Amino acid sequence: MSTEQWRAEALFSGIIQSIGEILARDAARGDAGDLSLVIRIGEGFDRPLETGASISVNGVCLTVVEHHDDRFRADVSRETLACSALRNYAAGARVNLESAVTPETALGGHLVSGHVDGVGTVLSREEDDRSVRFRIRAPEALARYLAPKGSISVDGVSLTLNQVENSEFEVNIVPHTLTATIMSDYQPGREVNLEVDVVARYLERLLQYRPDPR
Repeated sequence: MSTEQWRAEALFSGIIQSIGEILARDAARGDAGDLSLVIRIGEGFDRPLETGASISVNGVCLTVVEHHDDRFRADVSRETLACSALRNYAAGARVNLESAVTPETALGGHLVSGHVDGVGTVLSREEDDRSVRFRIRAPEALARYLAPKGSISVDGVSLTLNQVENSEFEVNIVPHTLTATIMSDYQPGREVNLEVDVVARYLERLLQYRPDPR
């Protein structure tokens, strides 16, 4: 598979490269309901900005439509706004950023598509020695994909689920992840973008599919 083909099927690893900042939030097409975001990238982003490139913004795959120096503009459709927590972000909000992986990229996390499955809510934050434990409630429809020691993406961060109870789960965040992502900002009540393990989604489809006997 060529780099161009891989880019067209944009994937991410859930290892955040940089914390960015939303500089502007504007209506993209009058009153159509979608948005245009201008985002400044922070230190650590490992690839030059290119028009057409895919960037994960808090776990949402967005396409660079224009760029200049350390910032880029991306359009956000009404569908994406309806299905993700991007609808809540105003100018000044911090966001996790990751460029799409290439065939040469080491996968330090797990495969993340940048297609948000649902919006979860942080229920609690508890200090645990030098780490922090968060309890998050996922939409009920995602409960069947949650498994202890399984993978999940929270705002684009690849994490391992510790405890799972129905649609609620806990993750333990080590100091490095707290400082390298926006998770240090999390407080109870915050909405977060969730993407379940893509392997679980495909496995479910394989088990459910029944060919048409005709």
